[in-house]
Amino acid sequence: MMSLRPTLLALACLIAPLPLTANDLPSLGDSSSAAVSPLQEYQLGRAWLSILRGQVPQLSDPLLKDYVERSVYRLAETSQVQDRRFEFVLLRSDQINAFAAPGGIVGVNGGLFLYAETEAEYAAVMAHELAHLSQRHFARGLMAQQRLQLPMMAAMLAGIVAAAAGAGDAGIAAIASTQAAAIQEQRRFSRQNEQEADRVGLLNMEKAGYDPKAMPRMFERLARQYRYDSRPPEFLLTHPVTESRIADTSNRAEQFQRGGRDDSLEYQLIRARTRLMFEQTPGSAAQQFRAMLDEHPEKDAARYGLAISQTKVGKLDEAQQLLSELLKKNPDSLIYGLAQVELDEARNRLNDAGKRIEQLTSLYPGSYPVKQAAIDLLLKQNQPQQAEKLLDGLRLDRPKDPDVWYEVAEVRGLSGNIIGVHEARAEYFALVGDYDQALQQLDFARRRAANNFPLAARIDARYQALKEEQRAVKDLLG
Repeated sequence: MMSLRPTLLALACLIAPLPLTANDLPSLGDSSSAAVSPLQEYQLGRAWLSILRGQVPQLSDPLLKDYVERSVYRLAETSQVQDRRFEFVLLRSDQINAFAAPGGIVGVNGGLFLYAETEAEYAAVMAHELAHLSQRHFARGLMAQQRLQLPMMAAMLAGIVAAAAGAGDAGIAAIASTQAAAIQEQRRFSRQNEQEADRVGLLNMEKAGYDPKAMPRMFERLARQYRYDSRPPEFLLTHPVTESRIADTSNRAEQFQRGGRDDSLEYQLIRARTRLMFEQTPGSAAQQFRAMLDEHPEKDAARYGLAISQTKVGKLDEAQQLLSELLKKNPDSLIYGLAQVELDEARNRLNDAGKRIEQLTSLYPGSYPVKQAAIDLLLKQNQPQQAEKLLDGLRLDRPKDPDVWYEVAEVRGLSGNIIGVHEARAEYFALVGDYDQALQQLDFARRRAANNFPLAARIDARYQALKEEQRAVKDLLG
């Protein structure tokens, strides 16, 4: 597997961004912001994303992924982001963090949902990150340096990789011991950029219909919670929350005439679902949700969390009772409906699960979580050929999703499509930055297709394209 993290960190040690003054901040139309072109940012962002995916554990829950994607696109509609070709990565970490890398890469730690208590607080963090993209802070940061070269862009991304991966190996420790001052400077966003991202993010929140006051409220709670910690979470290291920053966002939020919405049931349901992912066992999660429900009987999010927990531990009658209460209130809910599908499958009521999926498909045509549920049900019904057909549609909808390609390979194996297995594995490995493995898989496929000239030609064309892609990535990252 390609492993460029030590290279990126080494480059990071060699460059320490010079501090920006207010006069150094160019307008978006200024030629200085074009020193690194949007195309270069896009290409490097995709190359860097593949490395991150190959090194850091991720969350693959379709409902969570779908929520993040939809929420970011909603915010982007009222933002100043011009290029909205986003790619998303959800990291399996319970620490609060989110980031936006050049080229439209949006990353979210699962822990953000644990710390952001309302939807507006979550939106505040994401609006701030989108503002970093719209204001092109990455390219503008390079302008503050004397040497404007693409390897510097790669180096500036190293801090995110190190943080996401835990930065615990001996190689990183050795670099840190000799270049600690440089790394510390490299990781820190300029105060001007952070302030600008806050202000642009507040405007975006207001336009999107959220309460801007959620931003200073989120910052204030984080600052209070980690005030005396020797090792605060990565979000506070890369986005330092100062008293002046809290005061500035608070004063600006007060100037907006309308308050906007603060929370939604959907967000709280997603938050409950995420909480379950980070509990040690479903049983401990059930205890947490039961305590919440005892204290606040009206909290449907706690009722939903308890229902999922009880399904996982096999207490299916109680899970059904809880879900029935929720579905009675909202029979067309996507989230409740998929929870019922999961429960029906646990009770081996696959026909009932199929009817529920048909209902959800009619209510939510094109929904990624519903399509995934349909595929999962077909596999439980031992129908891999039908599952493969649905997956063929899903991979067209989500061609850059490694989770989808991983499952395509598995299902093609079950249906006996061995050449297709190698092709799908090649796409998966390319998306996680392992081009050597990707090319090897295509070589396997090419050999098996030797007697089928059209198929062999298609595979060979993809082999050459990935070979060129690998070369381009190496050129970009040095």
